[in-house]
Amino acid sequence: MDFHWIDGFEIAVAVENDAVVISANKEGLLSLANHMKTLAEQDSDHFHLDEHNALEDGSMELIVVKQ
Repeated sequence: MDFHWIDGFEIAVAVENDAVVISANKEGLLSLANHMKTLAEQDSDHFHLDEHNALEDGSMELIVVKQ
């Protein structure tokens, strides 16, 4: 999939009190919205993000799956 990242994005994922918390600045939220739109429109069925390929250090891995 071809992701479009908006300059200055910051995204973190954590588990707090049995809930997944996604924290992002404006650029991060817009980038995630772009990724989900891309996933919905393409043949791919999922994407992964982690601290090694986009998320802030210490973030949990995020997997978004299209059903």
